[in-house]
Amino acid sequence: MTAIEEIKARIDIVDIVSESVELKRSGRSYSGLCPFHSNTRTPAFAIFPDTGTWRCFGECNEGGDIFGFVMKKEGWDFPTALKELAKRAGVELKPLTPQQQEQAEEYDRLRELLEAAVTFFQHQLRNSPAGEQALAYIHQRGLSDETIAAFGLGYAPNNWEAASNHLKSKGFSENDLIAAGMVSERDSGGTYDRFRHRVMVPIRDGRGRMCGFGARTLDPDGIPKYLNSRQTPVFDKGKILFGLDQARHAIREQDQVVIVEGYMGVLAPHQSGYKNVVATMGTALTEDHLRQLKRFTRRIVLAMDSDAAGMKATLRGLEIARQTLDREGEMRFDARGLLRQEGRLKADIRVSTLPPGMDPDDVVNRDPTEWQRIIEAAKPIVIHVMDTLAESRDIEDPKTKSEIAAQVLPLIEDVPNAVERDAYRQQLARLLKVDERTLLGPRRGGGTSRSQYQPRRSPQTTAAPTIVATPRDAIYAREVHILGMLLRRPDLIYHINRHLQEHGLTRIEPQDFQHSDLQVIFGLAHASLEQGETEPLNYVLNHLADDMMSLADAILEATQNLDAFTKDVLEDVLRALVQLRTQGINQQLDHLRFLQEAAQEQGNLRSKEYQKVQAQYAMLLGRLHRAQNQFTNLSPIH
Repeated sequence: MTAIEEIKARIDIVDIVSESVELKRSGRSYSGLCPFHSNTRTPAFAIFPDTGTWRCFGECNEGGDIFGFVMKKEGWDFPTALKELAKRAGVELKPLTPQQQEQAEEYDRLRELLEAAVTFFQHQLRNSPAGEQALAYIHQRGLSDETIAAFGLGYAPNNWEAASNHLKSKGFSENDLIAAGMVSERDSGGTYDRFRHRVMVPIRDGRGRMCGFGARTLDPDGIPKYLNSRQTPVFDKGKILFGLDQARHAIREQDQVVIVEGYMGVLAPHQSGYKNVVATMGTALTEDHLRQLKRFTRRIVLAMDSDAAGMKATLRGLEIARQTLDREGEMRFDARGLLRQEGRLKADIRVSTLPPGMDPDDVVNRDPTEWQRIIEAAKPIVIHVMDTLAESRDIEDPKTKSEIAAQVLPLIEDVPNAVERDAYRQQLARLLKVDERTLLGPRRGGGTSRSQYQPRRSPQTTAAPTIVATPRDAIYAREVHILGMLLRRPDLIYHINRHLQEHGLTRIEPQDFQHSDLQVIFGLAHASLEQGETEPLNYVLNHLADDMMSLADAILEATQNLDAFTKDVLEDVLRALVQLRTQGINQQLDHLRFLQEAAQEQGNLRSKEYQKVQAQYAMLLGRLHRAQNQFTNLSPIH
């Protein structure tokens, strides 16, 4: 039994959900008001104990297992949910090596020291005469006591040893202080406090763990104005996004993140209810930043300062964002001579322009609704670059036209969608006041052929865990069967999608798998098709968290006797997928019937709402049945 299965076996999903949702038994399932959208009348949220899954029949129209529920509720990614539920279930995850254990303990001690420093600085802010000046400055910036407390703001005394002496009194050594970045070393020997007479802003990682500080000087002549912790084992400003721990739930809920520069740009929007805002820490947007955000949303708005430095930072960020998210390949012919599209938009990245001379906190403090208007008016990358390059320049000058075209056209050609490319090219022609035909370069060609993908057979593993069959695992086993075939032959996804769409059905997607761990692996299998550097199965294994390697081994072992290249493999996977969807809909129809009967017994008109949903499911069920009857003698694939 894998750790994931053991967690599911030990924790009842009804117990987890009932901590935040009032549930009522409805036959073999439970129902209640959905916690993920506004609803005070219709109990459209269902729990199915037999399968350990949940489903919202209302606005969300989402479902999943115990991991999916806590991920959506807490804004966690899968690895975080796995660790937290493992703690609750008393399940030990893959043990660390002695070296990893020693390193983890070192990191925990540094974070413990930093937490002690947070408490010290908070006390100084509230209980020292010098802290009054800092508190007055913070209030002057428009921040409330609630925001100060929520982010743990504090004050570092104007003293060379106050913080270090306090931390030493708590049992931390000078070496600990150096490693945590709390002190600087003198050339003559000894140390002194790094932060003095500054407003202190604790910086936490996406999981809420302390990793460093941002500090704003209170001395009008103080240099630098803003000072961050130096690089330490737990603080890397190229990987940290300030406010992500506070914003992750809102980011998931709104399916959008706004990126600003500096922590002050996060505090004011958060206070005004715009909680999906995070900040870079005095560095350009990096690939590590974007990879973190991809776990929560693919809708990204960059809201950098409008001065010259901010504009340059915006353009740097755009370049990185484009490389990381917009595409992962290009149009090319594969070895079989079939044209495949490997490039597609990976995110909706837009850029907002702040009023001249104003930071995000200036905008929000002046008029909170103005911030919303600015974000809503954010422009696509290409349009923003056009406008930025044309700003304050003589567009009538032929050389200026040529320079702008030379910089924008390569961006346009990088956009995978032909309709978008044409639209951008037309807009550029209007901006430069030239005939669009003069901007037409060579059309996109096939590109370089790459060697044909040859799926490897199951890797040799030792003692791969067995996938245990329980009543709920009738579904799980079918999901494992499908996923095992896709891991061995990912290109099946293309053929599956084509046949599903021919029958009016949606493409295969992570939500077809009720279990969050399998959703993660399917996502990697799909992503493996959109890159050309690594053999697909190796790509999945290389990008899989260590805690999930045993599950991947188990999936491969469970399907090792199946030949993914037989002529009937497509029909086999399609039928299994349709059975999964049919089983899920029948389960949901049963639950709706219980709700409808209960509503009718109480003379409640809500039964009409259930009838409407029931009719929609019945129509979809009919499509599935018709499709399954036609998934016979399909043309073989090679």
